[in-house]
Amino acid sequence: MALQIPENTVLLLIDIQQGFDDPRLGSRNNPIAEQNISRLLDAWRAASRPIIHVQHMSTEPTSPFRPGQSGNALKDFARPLSGEPLVQKTVNSAFIGTDLEARLRAAGSPALLVVGLTTDHCVSTTIRMAGNLGFKVFVVADATATFDRRGYDGRVILAEELHQCALASLHGEFATVVETAEVLGALQRTARTA
Repeated sequence: MALQIPENTVLLLIDIQQGFDDPRLGSRNNPIAEQNISRLLDAWRAASRPIIHVQHMSTEPTSPFRPGQSGNALKDFARPLSGEPLVQKTVNSAFIGTDLEARLRAAGSPALLVVGLTTDHCVSTTIRMAGNLGFKVFVVADATATFDRRGYDGRVILAEELHQCALASLHGEFATVVETAEVLGALQRTARTA
């Protein structure tokens, strides 16, 4: 069955920030995530669908995402245009300490299409809360990415393994995992029937 994206689904862009280019973060998977995010953002704008940007404002003194650091800035292609709200957060979930839920409820938006960084941290945490709050959530597998991480036992877990595990734990429980091409196809079908 072909994917269907409800008309008022919000494209939620999580932490598309310069700091993720910091080499201190190590190896990353899915180098085309930003390209896919850009394609989805362009399509959402062309279809006049709702968009909300999220920016991480770290409170850690040495974080590249701390306000005043160059890494805090959104990447050029992902900067909000006029009328596109920006939600700023200080923790992993975009719902904690922000007005994101109120914005979504006020706009009557029952569904989210989530893209961004990183799959196993801010993307996953936000999606889990969105699902628990009753929103229908789609997460775009090839428009998210993460980094290698060292486990509690010292073993390095590769980014692609973490990415796939995070998506597997979300799918069917908190969200539906989709691909960029599926979403763009759904938008095209909607446009043809409108």
